[in-house]
Amino acid sequence: MPLSSRHLLGLHNVPKEDINLILDTAKTFKEILERPIKKVPTLQGKTILNLFYENSTRTRISFELAQRRLSADVINFSVSTSSVSKGETFKDTIKNIEAMKIDMVVVRHAAAGTPYYLTQLCDANIINAGDGTHEHPTQALLDLYSIKEKIGSIEGIKVCIVGDVAHSRVALSNIFGLKTMGAEVSVCAPSTMIPKEIENLGVKVYYNIDDAIRDNDVLNVLRIQLERKAREYFPSIREYQQYYGITRQRLDRIGKDILILHPGPINRGVELSNEVADGPNQIILPQVTNGVAVRMAVLYLLGTKN
Repeated sequence: MPLSSRHLLGLHNVPKEDINLILDTAKTFKEILERPIKKVPTLQGKTILNLFYENSTRTRISFELAQRRLSADVINFSVSTSSVSKGETFKDTIKNIEAMKIDMVVVRHAAAGTPYYLTQLCDANIINAGDGTHEHPTQALLDLYSIKEKIGSIEGIKVCIVGDVAHSRVALSNIFGLKTMGAEVSVCAPSTMIPKEIENLGVKVYYNIDDAIRDNDVLNVLRIQLERKAREYFPSIREYQQYYGITRQRLDRIGKDILILHPGPINRGVELSNEVADGPNQIILPQVTNGVAVRMAVLYLLGTKN
């Protein structure tokens, strides 16, 4: 069965069947990535635009690698060298791009809702690579895939999202995706980083990291976004690390195995200590590998959808 939508704008209201289809397809592409020849002709003849209005390393490279592995023609848009720097509006930029017969657009933008707006401007398939503090669906999908690959199932497991939940698009997509797949979801952070009425999403709230570690099977630890003035929400980095940083001592004190994810890049010594970031509990680099397979799956399912 095909995906229920021709776009991937977020995981809110995306049916379980769609998520399972993406994860199952990603498993096939992960096997392809293990082969000596990692390229397949699946999207040969398709043109994909990477429209990134925000800086990105992992997501942009992951998408571009996935696109090239599928034999698509890839165009990377740079704001600094485009007509945007001359005053061209976003709408006119998109209309000109559409006139060049682009098949798919992967977009990252600081304004929430931009991917949806794109669907109103052009006929291409739109994939959200992060819009403001709204959603980042492919990051959540690769997190789901990584958890399932490591634990065997998502249904019934307890996952706590730790860090700046209020300003994280990764957190919101994870909450939607995990809840849809039957996980028990919680968040843990200082009160200034917890959105109001988040419990309405069926999410439990912790303010003590040791309680969160004790009660959960998985920690998805968010990066403290220092470039977005995150320091305004806690007294100091040292204090945040003291009360919410994941350290080897904390894990040893609880005395249980717990799986640790992180979307990267890591602020070492802040949200994760060096011992944890490089330790046996984390699967941070496997997440990166899985990200390519998951994005290949999304591109394939949307790019071949009738």
